[in-house]
Amino acid sequence: MIKIPLKDPKPDFEELLKVLSGEKEPTRVHFVEMLIDEEIKKILIEDYFGEKNYPPTVTFGGSKEGVANNEDYRENKEASEEYYKQLINFYYRMGYSVLADYEFLVNFQAFNTVGRIGRDQPNNALAREQRHWAQEGIGLIKNEDDFEIFPWESVNKLVVNYYDHLEFLSKNLPDGMTIAVVGSVLEQVMEWLLGYEGVLYNVYDNPKFLELVFDKVGQIVLDLYKIAVSMEKVGIIWHGDDLGYKTGTILSPDHLKKWVFPWFNKYAELVHKHDKPIWFHACGNKTEVMEDFISSIKFDAIHSFEDSCCSIIDYKENYGNRIALLGGIDIDKLTRLNEDDLRTYIKKVLYKCMPGGRFAFGSGNSISNYIPVKNFLIMLEEGNNFIY
Repeated sequence: MIKIPLKDPKPDFEELLKVLSGEKEPTRVHFVEMLIDEEIKKILIEDYFGEKNYPPTVTFGGSKEGVANNEDYRENKEASEEYYKQLINFYYRMGYSVLADYEFLVNFQAFNTVGRIGRDQPNNALAREQRHWAQEGIGLIKNEDDFEIFPWESVNKLVVNYYDHLEFLSKNLPDGMTIAVVGSVLEQVMEWLLGYEGVLYNVYDNPKFLELVFDKVGQIVLDLYKIAVSMEKVGIIWHGDDLGYKTGTILSPDHLKKWVFPWFNKYAELVHKHDKPIWFHACGNKTEVMEDFISSIKFDAIHSFEDSCCSIIDYKENYGNRIALLGGIDIDKLTRLNEDDLRTYIKKVLYKCMPGGRFAFGSGNSISNYIPVKNFLIMLEEGNNFIY
């Protein structure tokens, strides 16, 4: 029985790529996780690793200047390096070959002063005192004047400085691991720059303004990816844009194809020119646009599944020979099932999805802080001990 954290991890990103491309039949389960909440990480670092936990130095939501705290720059830099060294070792010891990096997005969203702030539900033992929620109303940019005064030059500096961050990660990355750079367009525009109402009203009230904002953010992310794909230790672009909900997409497929998908095409073309894969994370029902993902944009892998609308088992049957599938363990089940039922469910997913490759194992979305740590470890144990 293999126990987590691993004593002798054997990350193998190159083999993972071959499995996901269908070039190689898997001989073991490969793991991917786009995000593990800090509260979960803290418990594992302190109680299982026996180490002091280092918190992140920048968090989502900040100030007009994009500064998340007032610490001296040098102290902040040193604290950030301690955090990322520990984060790398955490993913390594937990059995992952891929480290998803959010540094740019977190710093970009430090300019967000309109996100709703609230505490997690009190019945969550690991409740976060302050969580920034998406802006359902009007966002930070309400019109062309707001657009002009937004500190875009400071955001562009974040892009340029991102090279130094990736270089630091690269120097500290164990053999066999790689970096997946995470960027986002639709979510940034919809969740705080314009807000949900700001996007949805302007679809009809001022589509040229909407296009202006999408193109600005789209170009920033493209510039970010140009830096990322040039670096040897960056093996993946893992683009993330939640498109929908249980029954469909938030914007219509036609509007997505008009304002969002052209940028996806540019990202995929850039990444593939560097012989690297581009993965895509999108919550919600993706059925109406899956053919675009596969045939037009040519994403190499798709992530985010929930059994109520888009189970990974169904996607394996319908698309598993055309695109790789990532994750799959339904978050609701991972949170609420008892141990025996959870182990049975996990084994079912593995038995259905492992044959033929094009599959990496993990949660259907992320390891949120309301998921019991025990259940997260059960998922990893079942994957590590699965006989294929």
